[in-house]
Amino acid sequence: MKTFSIKKEEIKKKWVLIDANNAVLGRLAVISANILRGKNKPEYTPNQDCGDNLIIINADKIYLTGKKETKKIYYKHTGHPGGLKETTPEKMKLNNKSTDIIKKAIKRMIPKGPLGYQQLSNCKIYSGDQHLHSAQNPLTLDISKFNNKNINR
Repeated sequence: MKTFSIKKEEIKKKWVLIDANNAVLGRLAVISANILRGKNKPEYTPNQDCGDNLIIINADKIYLTGKKETKKIYYKHTGHPGGLKETTPEKMKLNNKSTDIIKKAIKRMIPKGPLGYQQLSNCKIYSGDQHLHSAQNPLTLDISKFNNKNINR
């Protein structure tokens, strides 16, 4: 028996739409990362970009469980002495950066390297319910059907 490995010419990418309204952040990020990597397909190959293109809408209505809204801290360093900057998801939502919260969560679930960065570029996140990809006829994916914990009720 031979190990199956998909070729670049055989990859068929689809467009998937996920509504993040009241979706739990971590659960949404896991589902999104698996779609972007292609792990939900039977022909998954780890060294190829065989994942689908992903559209996430209503990013400003994302839900964080527990006290993560105020207690979780995102750090970044400017590279200069004393340049450590920090922010919380609550501040990011106030500054209309709710798309960055989802982008960071998905980015941290995808392997680092050129292939991971290419897979992450297939993810388009919008804060409202309008998106620019209606011409691609995206398949709508209801994440609340997978598990009732995926949506805050």
